[in-house]
Amino acid sequence: MSDKPSAREEGRGPGTEAAAEHQRELQREQDRKDEAKAQAKGQEGGEQKQSKAMQAGPRPQPEDMPAQHLPKPGLEADMELKPRFYAPDYRGSGKLKGMVALVTGGDSGIGRAVAVLYAREGADVAIVYLSSHEDAQETKRHVEKEGRQCLLIPGDVKDSAFCKEAVEKTVAEFDRLDILVNNAAFQEHADSIEDITDERLEETMKTNIFGYFYMARAAVPHLKQGSSIVNSGSVVGLRGSGSLLDYSATKGAIHAFTMSLASSLIDKGIRVNCVAPGPVWTPLNPADQTAEKVAQFGKQSDMKRPAQPEELSPAYVFLAAPSCASYITGIVLPVTGSVGAT
Repeated sequence: MSDKPSAREEGRGPGTEAAAEHQRELQREQDRKDEAKAQAKGQEGGEQKQSKAMQAGPRPQPEDMPAQHLPKPGLEADMELKPRFYAPDYRGSGKLKGMVALVTGGDSGIGRAVAVLYAREGADVAIVYLSSHEDAQETKRHVEKEGRQCLLIPGDVKDSAFCKEAVEKTVAEFDRLDILVNNAAFQEHADSIEDITDERLEETMKTNIFGYFYMARAAVPHLKQGSSIVNSGSVVGLRGSGSLLDYSATKGAIHAFTMSLASSLIDKGIRVNCVAPGPVWTPLNPADQTAEKVAQFGKQSDMKRPAQPEELSPAYVFLAAPSCASYITGIVLPVTGSVGAT
């Protein structure tokens, strides 16, 4: 198969560059506030002594993150420490053979890791993403390396018409849709509720919960018995976060949406579940926090380190595969790196 993007892939989608620039302006606004506050109270010095990070997987994962700040929406290709998504020790066994999955935010981070494992399990994959075309092409390359097809669909999930179009393009390309993974997200920290403008609140709410609703509404008519929807929630949707007020609110809403939609679709034989990650090393966080805070990312978890995307993606396979989770619907599965659900 040619590596040259098709005409469809070269299309930049409705307003994707403008949407990305809008997110960067919201980021710049918060960066200015952070800088002013830091100058006002002075930098707090002293490094906290950390206990040893926990390693329990087939290969050791990175423990110390680089002090790097990225412009939004965050390009994985620009990260100094590249997130691990390939999961070389994971062996596919045809759990999703013959299926078609649509993954939003599939260009990088958790979305990329999920797309690769879904392909390894036998599914063709459509990737919805905002504007990180280089990242999306890299995801496509790895999906095709697994022997499956990959369709790239750039666009903004805040647009309900685009969400409907993305589903229709997927069905037109692959003749079916079996799995929807709602994963696209916008996150920008704020120390105070007073820092969250109406514009910021709207961006977060529309991306993180409206986008999930729009995609599910468009997908459901094409899903059938045995199909599933997997949403990306968050540990902050379980316990809250003082510096992520709007983001936490959307993740709590996603958890409730998951359970409600599961009840709504149970008679159709369509399962709806959610994965609630803890700290995961993806472009989302370096594109949010200051470089100094990024260097400490994940160290507050019980495992004293962030997860890599390849440590999350098997949970998405488990919840999507009828052979694994046919009796599971309406759950929020915490994968947080800490003891207990929170």
